[in-house]
Amino acid sequence: MNILIAYHSDYGNTKKMADAIAAGIRAANAALQPVLKLAEQTSQDDLLDADVIFFGTPVHMGSMAWPMKKLIDEAGKLWMEGALEGKVGGVFVSGGGFGNAGGGVETTMIALHAHFLEQGMVIIGFPKHLSGYAEGGLHWGAYGRSGNHEGMPASISDASLVAARSYGAHVVEMAEKII
Repeated sequence: MNILIAYHSDYGNTKKMADAIAAGIRAANAALQPVLKLAEQTSQDDLLDADVIFFGTPVHMGSMAWPMKKLIDEAGKLWMEGALEGKVGGVFVSGGGFGNAGGGVETTMIALHAHFLEQGMVIIGFPKHLSGYAEGGLHWGAYGRSGNHEGMPASISDASLVAARSYGAHVVEMAEKII
């Protein structure tokens, strides 16, 4: 099984989550070696070669970062061909926002899911019984709070990384049942 983790990271938090997801995948199946790539370095061939695709992004004003959106827009060619149908997808997001609200995390995850669904992919969510869900999960996927109470960048918590690791393992376990 080929696994791609494509992400964009502004302050390193989304990269930390990508690394944690990769660690969870390896913990679930030591034979798997996920490929981590920045969104801007991810090609259409990378998407075609993967059986499982994770997309991760920080939230920018209630939506995904533009390098991730650019990758998605470029994948429109693959949609025309139905080339990603049946692949498994998962999403993860880091975000801040005032008042512990997470400022657009859910809308960003929904947008990422919408892309996967348009491509005919199978989406794997984050069940609440998994490790780390309470601190770093939403039913849409893994989430790392990356802002302080003033809305300024801050480091995500270790609990969020536990959630990302758990989510990575879960997605691969479900993919093994599907693929």
